[in-house]
Amino acid sequence: MSFWRRLKEDLETAHVHDPAARSNLEIALNYSGLHAIWAHRLSHKLWQDPNTRLLARTVSQAARWATGVEIHPGATIGRRFFIDHGMGVVIGETAEIGEDVMIYHGVTLGGRSLEPVKRHPTVGDRVTIGAGAKILGPLMIGSDSAVGANAVVVKDVPEDSIVTGIPGKIRQRTPEKQEPLVDPATYIDPAMWI
Repeated sequence: MSFWRRLKEDLETAHVHDPAARSNLEIALNYSGLHAIWAHRLSHKLWQDPNTRLLARTVSQAARWATGVEIHPGATIGRRFFIDHGMGVVIGETAEIGEDVMIYHGVTLGGRSLEPVKRHPTVGDRVTIGAGAKILGPLMIGSDSAVGANAVVVKDVPEDSIVTGIPGKIRQRTPEKQEPLVDPATYIDPAMWI
């Protein structure tokens, strides 16, 4: 994919995920999560060559300083990934993120081992991860799932699930829970508003 098509896709993704997005210029200039993703693409490319790994780490640290988002250059990230607000996001070296994933500020995709093995989460496609969530270890978050704000997840999550709480409790989504309720007198599950 060409640089310009990828840039256009990134800007469209921001418009889809953020109702506050007003213009492509505003997004390109002011969205720190997007700046972090752009820097990650460069650092990840550098990381592929063992001779440029120091430079890759330097680029990622400069991006961390500028954006408040720390993405290790070894992490693998799919297309149309979006970080809303950005500040405090940490994505570890062996993390793998699918396509059409959205995460909010304060999210950690962290490890539970000091060994040089796969130690960070794998996130499937079309996953939303709420603010402050911690997903720890070499586990799998299944596609089409949602992780609630401040949830702590330490075990695999099947596809099409919702995870909330500490430790994270998993439940399958049902058709009636996929759309927000409109009657204010009816209880609304906070996980629906991640």
